[in-house]
Parts: sequence; structure tokens; C-alpha cells
Amino acid sequence: MNRENSIFEQMGGTYVQLGGYLLPSLGIAPIEESRSIGKYGLLRKSYLIDHKTGWYQSMLLTGKLDKHLVDIDEQARERFERIIEQMKRV
Repeated sequence: MNRENSIFEQMGGTYVQLGGYLLPSLGIAPIEESRSIGKYGLLRKSYLIDHKTGWYQSMLLTGKLDKHLVDIDEQARERFERIIEQMKRV
């Protein structure tokens, strides 16, 4: 019995036969080193949930949310430190 490749197979996916069924071989993407999300990252997360729900859900489902929140937190901390240094000079 010849069958055409499914879209899943055309995109590089594979199947595993379990009994009489072909099930897609799904795995979890490798987890990157976790960095803690600080105050400003959590504030950004709260903003996204309240005001940009679609964007929040999209980043959450694609696994990009944590990296985004950590990046925002780092940028905000750097900006805060820069402002404090400038205020000390005045």
C-alpha cells in the first residue's frame, strides 16, 4: 500500500507505529539554560497578559516568552543603572 507523505513528513517529521496506528514522533525542544526573570521582566509579563494577549500567547506557545522577558529585564536594569550614574554626577 503506497501512500503519499503527509505534510508532517514533508516538513521532516516522523511517525512511530503503535499497534495499528501511526503516531507522530513529538518531542520537547531542548531547554536552554534558564536565567531568572527579575522585577522588570515580570512587569513586562503582566503588561503583555493585560494588554497584548495574542502576542503573549504566541510567544508562550513558541517558547520565546522567557527569553523575551529576560532580555527586557536586562535592558531595563542597564538603563536604570545608567540613569543612577548620571544622577550621581549632577
